[in-house]
Amino acid sequence: MKTVLVSQRVEIAAPSGERRDALAQDWHAFLARCGLAPILVPNHAGNARALLGAPHCGVLLTGGNDLASLGGDAPERDEVERLLVEHALAARLPVLGVCRGMQFLVDRCGGALQPVDGHVTQQQWIEVDGRRELVNSYHRYGCRAVPPELEVWARADDGVVEAVRHRALPLVGIMWHPERFASPRAADVELFRRVFGARGPEAAP
Repeated sequence: MKTVLVSQRVEIAAPSGERRDALAQDWHAFLARCGLAPILVPNHAGNARALLGAPHCGVLLTGGNDLASLGGDAPERDEVERLLVEHALAARLPVLGVCRGMQFLVDRCGGALQPVDGHVTQQQWIEVDGRRELVNSYHRYGCRAVPPELEVWARADDGVVEAVRHRALPLVGIMWHPERFASPRAADVELFRRVFGARGPEAAP
């Protein structure tokens, strides 16, 4: 089973205001299904940098928290994810961004994100490389156009971009949450295995 560096959301506990790193438990089951084991990266640049030498096959940027540029309150996460992406590109390792993670990649490439209506806790139909698929949706920001170095491979019916891939670099982003389906979608499992070069758990040594 391969390992992947996984970013975490920042949660602020009430009433103490304590800042905590968190990852939904759904991710562990989904990644195991894909033949991947997560290395959880803290939202602390120094400690995150110390993990870069651990064996891994790429970087997963998960959802949660708005980007600081959109008014988010977790700038330490933005700093760590910038570090992770730059590390992955220097090492020619893939990066897969989910929801906020895709927004981070679009923003990094110079794209503009705006508020979008009807994309929070909704199911919606999207067109994926010419196929119609029903996915979940939990995002308040999105885009309808992307920089030229990005290729759109999925859109919602209202024109909001739902998935991108870089034309020259190993960067992929999706706006739906594959870990939140009651039963993992085969297309999502295949996407993760393909991006990270993983095998299914049945084939793992």
